[in-house]
Parts: sequence; structure tokens; C-alpha cells
Amino acid sequence: MSSSSSCLFFTFILLLSLFSSSASPSNSTSETVPLRPQREIQKMKLIRKQLQKINKPAIKTIHSSDGDTIDCVPSHHQPAFDHPLLQGQRPMDPPEMPIGYSQENESHENFQLWSLYGESCPEGTIPIRRTTEQDMLRASSVRRFGRKIRRVRRDSSSNGHEHAVGYVSGSQYYGAKASINVWTPRVISQYEFSLSQIWIIAGSFAGDLNTIEAGWQISPELYGDTNPRFFTYWTSDAYQATGCYNLLCSGFVQTNNRIAIGAAISPISSYKGGQFDISLLIWKDPKHGHWWLQFGSGTLVGYWPVSLFTHLREHGNMVQFGGEIVNTRPGGSHTSTQMGSGHFAGEGFGKASYFRNLQMVDWDNTLIPISNLKVLADHPNCYDIRGGVNRVWGNFFYYGGPGKNSKCP
Repeated sequence: MSSSSSCLFFTFILLLSLFSSSASPSNSTSETVPLRPQREIQKMKLIRKQLQKINKPAIKTIHSSDGDTIDCVPSHHQPAFDHPLLQGQRPMDPPEMPIGYSQENESHENFQLWSLYGESCPEGTIPIRRTTEQDMLRASSVRRFGRKIRRVRRDSSSNGHEHAVGYVSGSQYYGAKASINVWTPRVISQYEFSLSQIWIIAGSFAGDLNTIEAGWQISPELYGDTNPRFFTYWTSDAYQATGCYNLLCSGFVQTNNRIAIGAAISPISSYKGGQFDISLLIWKDPKHGHWWLQFGSGTLVGYWPVSLFTHLREHGNMVQFGGEIVNTRPGGSHTSTQMGSGHFAGEGFGKASYFRNLQMVDWDNTLIPISNLKVLADHPNCYDIRGGVNRVWGNFFYYGGPGKNSKCP
């Protein structure tokens, strides 16, 4: 071996040994804490910045039995009033109720786990489920945390969203009401969800879609568990840059100190056992134009300010009721994530999930029964829907299913 070759060889060995020693584990104190890559550091900075925007200073904190932390935040400091169009405002007074709404047997139900043992937030505050670092780390995108994925069309499931819904269209809609059966459908992946909700829709299924949404959902990615949770959503640009779930961005104004949006619902229904449903009413205040949300018998949750929207400044042009799941096609086959109770509509009461007493609010703020309800299931072998009418339940439907089965491979 020549002297020049020997020099190159030993230089190579020296560099290799230096690299190996720096890459190998060491007992030195300086290496017990691994250095984070720059990208990871930037991600944590972004998360902490987001958490500072979402989590507001509380005057009382409540620890729920399901692991949630509920912060009692002064109502005028809630996230809604960070919105440029809402800064400096305070929550509105209660609106005029729709004509035909029955206020009989009003009560303040305890339907959420955090408040079952008498806990509550003081007057002048609202309960907000605290968002944690772990919540944001689970998200597929920190920047889009708390948002649904963008979609091109409602009637396309190419992005993995599948539906079984009842709907009305072709008129002007100023609100909707229904009682929604609550279950705990199985969700098999962190990046899938199962929900049941009401949609008020205006615009086209392109970039100008406006929606107002409320119901219950199971979303391991958003909440870190499989409890059914009360939720809200809105968008004014087809799920692109506006809107979010619950109070995870500025927009929805909460006015109630007993309901935590995003908190777990209790009790829940059981197969061949007790059935539990929640009543939701969404309507447009004829005086100020805001879209209000009521839960149960007489409990106002809050409102979506009319200034958030474009098409929904006037009215909706479609109302939908029903279920939605995300199918990520694990292993190349259809997901086993369930919708509703996880059973098909044909099994009926006590086995299949239902929506009952479907109503709409018309142009003069009158609550009337839904007419000409149409039903649609994107993949009826996976999740289906069957409508009906009777004197007790008015317009209703059963819906749902197990997902993957012999007819839905």
C-alpha cells in the first residue's frame, strides 16, 4: 500500500470511528436528553402558540371523571371574540323562539359527565373543555387542528367520507329540529370518526359552501377517547380556511354556563336496552339574523353570528339529518368503523339508531313538520337508512350499519 493510500485509509478509519462514537449511546450527562430536530422544535412552538389562543384564563377549573379538564372562562373572554368581526362585542340576549315551539316541561338536564355530580360554572362564565398538547400532537395537521378535511363534493366519498342521511332541498330553510339517538359506535382508527348530526347548508358544494352543524360524534383524533361527545361545527368556504369544531377557533358564541361543547354525553343507548336521545334546535333569529342553537328542553347553548357567513346570511337551501363516518380503508378493505348503533336500519327500535320528530323553521319563524324528506345512503351495503312517519314520532328514520361485512368488503 502506498503512503498516500495509507494516509487516505487511516483518515477514513478515523472519520468512521468519530461518527460511530458520536452516534452511539453515551453515559455522559450532555447526551441523556436527545436533541430535537429543528422541525420538531418548530412544531412544538406552533402547538404552544395555538394553545395560548384556544385556552383562555379561567376563574374556576373542574376535573371530570372521564379525564377532561373544564375551564370556567368569563363569557366576554371566550375564543369567539378574537374574531376580527366580533372583537369588543359581548354575548347577545336570548332571541325570540320559533312559533310552535313547546316550552312545556322545561328542565336543566345533566347530560354531560363533567356536570353529573353537581359541578357547574359560575354565572357570567362558560365551560370550555381544555385543549392539551396531547390533543394537538394526535392531529394529522397542527395547522388544521379542529377542522374537518377539505372535500370537493358532498355526494362523493372519494375522500373517505360516507353518509346515510335524510334531507330536504329546493326551498328556503331558517332552521331545523330533531331528536337524535345517542350510541357508542366502534371507531377502529385514530384517523376515523363516526358522527350523527343536523346540517344547515347554503351555497354550492364547491368553494363557497356554508354549513352550520351540531350533533354527537366519536373522534379519537380530536378527543383522545371513544366517548360520544356533543359538538358543533361551521364553515363559510367548504371546509377550507374558515370554521372549526366547537370553540377551537373564533366564531361560535356560547351563552350557557352549564354545557361544555365537546364534552362527553351521558347516558347512552344500549342494544335491546334503554334508549337515550338528545333534542337539537337550530334557527335563525328573525331580529338580528344570528343562527341559534338549543339543546334539550329550553337550554340555549349560543349562536353562530350571521357575519361569519355569506350564503347563510339569508337562509339555508338544504337541511340534512343523519350519520357520517370516515373510511381510511385499513388493509385495503372497507373500515369496520360503525355508524349509529352499528346495526342496519331494518332492525328497528332498540337496535338501530334513529332521528325522530324532524321539523324545519320556515320564513316567518314557524316550526313545522318536515315534508318531502328524501333518504340517501352512499354505500347501503355498509350503512343504510329507512324513513317513516307516525303520529308519535312524526317524520323519522332509522340509519347506520357495521361497515365492513360480507356485502361490504
